[in-house]
Amino acid sequence: MNNEQTQTEQTTHTHHPTHRHSIPLDMDDIRADLDTPLADACLAAKTSVIVRTGYLDLSAGTGSYRVKEIMNRIAESLGVYVRADVNLTSIEASCSDGKERVTEVVDLPTVGVNTDRIMLMERFADALTADISARNETLTVREAHARLDAIEKKPRLYGPWMQALGSAVACACFVFLLGGAPYDMLGAFVGAGVGQYVRSRMGARRLNQFLGVGVAVIVAALVTIGTLRLVSFADPSALGHDTAYIGAILFIVPGFPLITGGLDFAKLDFPSGLQRTAYFLCIVGVGTLAAWLVATMVGLSPNGFESPVLPLWLEIALIFVTAIGGVWGFSVLFNSPFSMAFVAAIIGAVADTARLVMVNYGHVSLELGAFLGALIAGLLASAWRISARRGIIPARLGFPRISLTVPSIVIMVPGLYMYRAVYELGNLQTVSALDWMFRAMLVIVGLPIGLALARILTDPRWRYDV
Repeated sequence: MNNEQTQTEQTTHTHHPTHRHSIPLDMDDIRADLDTPLADACLAAKTSVIVRTGYLDLSAGTGSYRVKEIMNRIAESLGVYVRADVNLTSIEASCSDGKERVTEVVDLPTVGVNTDRIMLMERFADALTADISARNETLTVREAHARLDAIEKKPRLYGPWMQALGSAVACACFVFLLGGAPYDMLGAFVGAGVGQYVRSRMGARRLNQFLGVGVAVIVAALVTIGTLRLVSFADPSALGHDTAYIGAILFIVPGFPLITGGLDFAKLDFPSGLQRTAYFLCIVGVGTLAAWLVATMVGLSPNGFESPVLPLWLEIALIFVTAIGGVWGFSVLFNSPFSMAFVAAIIGAVADTARLVMVNYGHVSLELGAFLGALIAGLLASAWRISARRGIIPARLGFPRISLTVPSIVIMVPGLYMYRAVYELGNLQTVSALDWMFRAMLVIVGLPIGLALARILTDPRWRYDV
């Protein structure tokens, strides 16, 4: 086979259907080596495993730096050099063994998050490289793809109803952390649950992602308002809590692209970082515009939440508990297994409680608080990871850092600020809109910087340019 002519836009494994926007690869060499030990297979067969591994890792929502890392690990163990350009929805990789070269391009049809798959891909890479390092050459190309098939075909851990519950819990807890009262939490709970269920059903039908976000936000806001209107028949004071509709739409905040984009910037991968940031802004833009449309139609004004007066010890305790609930809810949306979601919830509760105590009682600015909160979350996740590798805790609990840190700091994303910016802009209050926009931007910038600093302090691969 002339390897200079094998440039393609299609994954090369035998079990994955051809993407309709791709050019099929000449599979003759790969088919001939399907039952050959992977370490002894031809370059095309090795490339099919390397690139498919990156494809599945990218489809789980992880950052491009992690995709490159996992591809390089497998390639190095197979005696292959790989040079990959990884973007939000595509990978272009050139693999060479010093004699031949194969170039492939793979595309993702959409963007999603699946922390369970991120963990499984990391364990697949660990097992594969360990087998090859131990010269266990019994794993064939076919068997390697069979393992990847099992990971790709594994269904999500939670169905639409459980995702709706996770969204409801997360947004209700989010509202309390923003200073909301019980009625605000109730409205956000019902609205976010219904909105996420609608979004899940639309996603299952492969409808356009932005359409799904817009419809889900409109439904969530209307259901929240309707719920509080019903409650007002029993208690008229519920009418004063319409700001809850803002909390009900926060389940659409794409925390993974935001944080992984920032980490890509820290690794000098600017194309991927810009794409992820642009995706975040598009989703938030669609969601906030849809909520603004509802507010304009119904005649609502986001005046903020009126924090209930509580004893200091009780407030801190409730912050800790609701932070656990918020992180757990987002972990469910990210498809985290129960044990992973529990660890992330504890890390997030500690970090967010520390952040809010510093902001509310230590007179620390919100921007600095976000940075410090993310730094604490990153250090705790790194400590957990290191403990698993050293055998202090069971190895099966050694979850990828990204699967712990992102859910734990999503509740720190200033969704209320971003909505207020769009709301004021829609009302042509440009000065106020810029004020809210810059407040949100400073907090958003502080989150990935805090996580990046935690990695620099605990990981030599981040500490040095190599």
